[in-house]
Amino acid sequence: MTPFKLQIITPEKTVFDGETEQIIVRTTVGDVGILNGHEPYCAAIAIGQMRIMMNGEFRRAATSGGIIKVSKDKTVILVQTCEWADEIDVARAEAAKAAAEDRVKAAKDDKELLLAEAKLKRALNRIDTSQFN
Repeated sequence: MTPFKLQIITPEKTVFDGETEQIIVRTTVGDVGILNGHEPYCAAIAIGQMRIMMNGEFRRAATSGGIIKVSKDKTVILVQTCEWADEIDVARAEAAKAAAEDRVKAAKDDKELLLAEAKLKRALNRIDTSQFN
C-alpha cells in the first residue's frame, strides 16, 4: 500500500505526525477506512478505537470525540483524547469505570446521566483498547 501523511492532534499534543498506509476510525455513523488517494472527506469521530497501519502492522488507539478531515495532501484527525493501546494505564481506566458507574447510579437528572454514561463509555473503550497492546 502507498503511504500517506497523517496527523493526530489532541488539545494537549500532537500524538502522531508521519506516514501511514491505512486508517480505520470510528465515526458517528460507523467505522471508516482511509487509504492513499481517498476522496476528500470530513466526519465526526465517536468514542471508539482507531487503527493506523505502519509497515504492514496495525497500531490501535482509544479515541473520543473529534473530527477526521481527508484532503489530497494529508489526513488530519483532531480528537479530545487519543491513547495508544500500549500506553493506557489500565488501573486508572478501571478506577474511572467504577467512578462512572457510581455517577450513573447517583444521577439526579438527564444531564447528569448523559455525562456519567459518556464517562463510562470512555473508560470501557480504554479498557477494551488496552487489550490490543
